[in-house]
Amino acid sequence: MKSFLDTSVLIATFHVEHPHHESSFDLFVRCKKDDACCGLHSLAEVYGTLTGMRVASRRASGDQALLFISNIRERFTLVELDEQEYFQTLEMSAAAGFLGGAIYDALLGQCALKAAAETLYTWNTKDFLRLPAAIAGRVKTPDQARL
Repeated sequence: MKSFLDTSVLIATFHVEHPHHESSFDLFVRCKKDDACCGLHSLAEVYGTLTGMRVASRRASGDQALLFISNIRERFTLVELDEQEYFQTLEMSAAAGFLGGAIYDALLGQCALKAAAETLYTWNTKDFLRLPAAIAGRVKTPDQARL
């Protein structure tokens, strides 16, 4: 079974004080390149989120964030959209009325489809469930994982 982890799961994996850390970490350590993937853009989101936390004691240094990203790169196939796929996703999002940050969920959802992931794991289920049925039908939380 091919799994796709979105950014919310990856952040919870590495942020030990996150309320979903345990479930996210349990799923993460079971992932291998041949059965798990994530969006290439998620690496930047993980770096930006972990190094940009407001509370200094929770904030990762750049070097710590790069170690986390190295772990992701070792365990996951990284999926990116080409120019045409990216633009088509933007057009679909505009037609569907997705505004603001919803575009990032749409892009990650398209990455999951491109990778033929059977399951898209996220903690932002509400955001992903509003996407087209081909994506929404794959959405689960890590505590529902059965790799």
